[in-house]
Amino acid sequence: MKTDKNIEAIDAIGDDHVGTSAETPMRSDAFKLSSDEKIDIIKDDVRHILETLGLDLSDDSLRGTPLRVAKMFVKEIFGGLDPEKKPNASTFENKYKYGEMLVEKNITLYSTCEHHLLPIVGRAHVAYISNGTVVGLSKMNRIVDYYAKRPQVQERLTIQIVKELQHVLGTEDVACVIDAKHLCVNSRGIRDIESSTVTSEFGGAFKTPQNRREFLDYIKLDTNF
Repeated sequence: MKTDKNIEAIDAIGDDHVGTSAETPMRSDAFKLSSDEKIDIIKDDVRHILETLGLDLSDDSLRGTPLRVAKMFVKEIFGGLDPEKKPNASTFENKYKYGEMLVEKNITLYSTCEHHLLPIVGRAHVAYISNGTVVGLSKMNRIVDYYAKRPQVQERLTIQIVKELQHVLGTEDVACVIDAKHLCVNSRGIRDIESSTVTSEFGGAFKTPQNRREFLDYIKLDTNF
């Protein structure tokens, strides 16, 4: 049946972790509703899902779950969909003329797989070479966190982090490597709890083998790209 083939195609995209765009797919009316309005709607949707599964929401443990989940979606794990929460990455003149690469490694990363809405947990490693401008170290962590807090595929997240830092710093010389576990792989499907996924994006000077190797040596990630 045609419907069965459509379902199989949709499932295949999710299981193969296919990304459809380097930009997060957003509807044109994505910000028509306020956060509180979204929470109110999602709360009812979560309640419907749980009741459909047969759960008794009058139980003390479950009574508040629909609201808790709705608030978590809007204000926490998907907060990166709100452009007003985008970090203000202030830059400064590189007065000390530091000309080597700067590496911020082991940035804790929590995201959500957009195919199954299950967690992605790992580390991001980010580097740049200043062309006269530097950015506060904590802002690099905040940029990673902002783009991670949305339904994601890891490849897109890696690209978005690099593009944002390139924009902030005014240079192409930015790189990012992410090493993360996907619970949609670890806890369902193949259930491989040992595997992790590594993605990379190298811009400008980081495309040269020497700079790429130096970056990977700094983060101690023995991976062949």
